Amino acid sequence: MPVLITVDQLARDLEAGRPPVILDVRWRLDRPDGTLEYRAGHIPGAVYVDLDRELAEPGDPRDGRHPLPSMESLQASARAWGINEGDSVVVYDDLMNLSSARAWWLLRWAGIADVRLLDGALRAWVAAGLPLERGKAHPIPGDVTLTPGHLPTVDIDGAAAFPSHGILLDARALERYRGDVEPIDARAGHIPGAVSAPTPENLGPDGLFRNVDDLRARFAHLGVTDASPVAIYCGSGVTAAHQAAALTIAGFSPALYVGSWSQWSNHPERPVATGDLP
Repeated sequence: MPVLITVDQLARDLEAGRPPVILDVRWRLDRPDGTLEYRAGHIPGAVYVDLDRELAEPGDPRDGRHPLPSMESLQASARAWGINEGDSVVVYDDLMNLSSARAWWLLRWAGIADVRLLDGALRAWVAAGLPLERGKAHPIPGDVTLTPGHLPTVDIDGAAAFPSHGILLDARALERYRGDVEPIDARAGHIPGAVSAPTPENLGPDGLFRNVDDLRARFAHLGVTDASPVAIYCGSGVTAAHQAAALTIAGFSPALYVGSWSQWSNHPERPVATGDLP
């Protein structure tokens, strides 16, 4: 199933009366509540999704900042968003899909086959001169049934062992990987053996995902091959989902370490590496 949908295709689907369920996942680390921006203008019919409350749940810091929500709560949210069995879903944000990728990954993990990222996100929609809608959508509740485990994951022990048999990618900014700075988590550095692969490098200067050949070349340079397992992590399992999308576009089947650095760094018994090398 394709990972992306273009703004032109989404506009055609809306005009033809075959709209997918559209989810607006505006979230930033420094401004997690995107409600005001959503109400000021969103793609027509889009439903606002609260990443912190609906795509994660509160947990002990030793579980990371964004533990997966329970299947019961995720299913209740998906139904409240208006998702029915067999529906297609499109997700976007205003941050190059760095936050909406969490919804893409989570819903695919929960068994919804056709979930796509709007390539270029809201910026591309606006640049194409397409309309925005103000206020709040009121979807008719859906009936979708979700089940876990349709995409691979690794836990903290799996992440620790992964570099011994595969490629573990760190999707955070290089300065956080090196341990030069750590703005939010308990310790600075990276998981020993992990390779730095900053998420924004999945995109071109226009904010669109790079093409398949470019992405395959990017990941090959990092050591990823068809014969090697690959897993990814980030700060808290959000932008790593963007890396998972890019790897999927490139033809790989990545596993996601959901707890990510926010979990690892809260376990003092776990070793930390610093500097440019794995």
